[in-house]
Amino acid sequence: MAKKKVRSYYSLVRQRQADDTRARIAAAARQLILTKGYDAATMEAIARDAGVATPTVYAVFGSKRQILTELIDRAAFGPAYQELVGEVMEIVEPVSRLQFAARIARQIYDSERSEFDLLRKAGVVIPELAAIEREKECGRYEAQAQSISLLVRSGQLPPGLDETEARDIFWTLTGRDIYRMLVIEREWSSDRYEKWLSEAIVSSLVAKKRVRHPAAEGGRKKEKEQ
Repeated sequence: MAKKKVRSYYSLVRQRQADDTRARIAAAARQLILTKGYDAATMEAIARDAGVATPTVYAVFGSKRQILTELIDRAAFGPAYQELVGEVMEIVEPVSRLQFAARIARQIYDSERSEFDLLRKAGVVIPELAAIEREKECGRYEAQAQSISLLVRSGQLPPGLDETEARDIFWTLTGRDIYRMLVIEREWSSDRYEKWLSEAIVSSLVAKKRVRHPAAEGGRKKEKEQ
């Protein structure tokens, strides 16, 4: 038992050291890109500024594009995002959970936008950033499965809409392209985007409750009495 505790302790220490090295490399890369430009931020230069060997940078990240991905992830999925995720995991009502996705999308895209803008100004080429965006879209589709599954189990999908189509619609509505078109191209505020997105998700994915007209209800009662 004691040996297991010792191994566990050293495993935690090694993981902490690995995380620290990863963070140090990412921070050095970001500072180098912003101050000297993307081209100047070679793997060798990043290693030198991070105080590690060049092979270590390759071992941790593999390529400069993966370092860019790390920088954008650190901006988008920081403490504010983690707090929102903690809140949404406590929501069990399917429709409320879907609506909350609008807040999460707004948080991610606002943060990503700031980091993307900084990197573009530092000379990061558009194809690199576009490739990162495509990679993120695939992961987002898988991450949204649980919210749609909850809605399906609650029986609140509109008639004729199956689970796969619902996931496709949810993924499309919460996508970066719509954020870009509305917030960046059309200059909507982030608040307006979030409100619209929340309403659009419910309108598209939640079955409308049938509202019975009081007069009609009264007529049916009279028919039964006769």
